Amino acid sequence: MFCIRLRLMSAAILLLAADLPSALAQDGPGKGYAQVPQGAYSIIAEVKARPGREAELRAVTLPLIGLVRGDPKNLVYFLQESRERPGHFIFYEVFATREDFEAHNAMPYVKEWFARIADLAEGGVAVRRMEILAEAK
Repeated sequence: MFCIRLRLMSAAILLLAADLPSALAQDGPGKGYAQVPQGAYSIIAEVKARPGREAELRAVTLPLIGLVRGDPKNLVYFLQESRERPGHFIFYEVFATREDFEAHNAMPYVKEWFARIADLAEGGVAVRRMEILAEAK
């Protein structure tokens, strides 16, 4: 009897495992990628603190995480800081369209951030405007 139950359980596990890839595609890692349309407007921006101003630049930049992620038109936002050079920040942002990004840049908190970093950053903000690509189906 125990052997029959064990075989039935093993068969059930195998059946579930066979459907695992499709389940993961809908509910597992990477599920958010489906929300980013091909051709989405993405930005990679870089700002470096003036020597001795790293903590100040970090302090005025960290609040952007919640503000930008709270923007309903923002699809992805990451703020990263170099482990080798504290005060060197890379922003990764994705919006569905250029117009959505421009509307984001017109927000008061973005304008305020640019005004505040004028003497904290060396060389201003370097921006690369990119397009999200997807594999042909």
